[in-house]
Amino acid sequence: MQPAPGDGAPGPHTIAEVGEADLDDLLALMRAYCDFYEVSPSDEALLALSRTLLADQAREGVQLIARDAAGVALGFATVFWSWDTTEGARVGIMNDLYIAPSARGAGLADELIAACRERCAERGAARLEWMTAPDNRRAQAVYERVGARREPWLIYALPVAGV
Repeated sequence: MQPAPGDGAPGPHTIAEVGEADLDDLLALMRAYCDFYEVSPSDEALLALSRTLLADQAREGVQLIARDAAGVALGFATVFWSWDTTEGARVGIMNDLYIAPSARGAGLADELIAACRERCAERGAARLEWMTAPDNRRAQAVYERVGARREPWLIYALPVAGV
């Protein structure tokens, strides 16, 4: 019996940089990602983010989309470019990594992380970094499996609306 597209079966998967033709599929994945985190930016805001990256990948960042052999979108990752003064180097920040529930467990997260790391190397970044929720144990297991190490830093956020 042949597995259905997107059912978590192993490869072959393709991972490519997002183009304009991918935006509808990407939006559906981004919406599912936002739903998981119980946030609700508008579709227009999500598409504006993606189009900003498309317009200037060298300065802003890149989005990658993963598909199965039938072309079904299974996951995505977003890497933004930043700098680290303590190293005097560019870094990639993987702000988003999402795999559709039906595709989890097949190594696709590992593949997307590897592709993000490759994009960082191509652009001269010293490292790829990201954060995750403290209770997201499944994701942490993936990160440890691919060789990432937990950093001791704490994350703070300060809203700027109304300033």
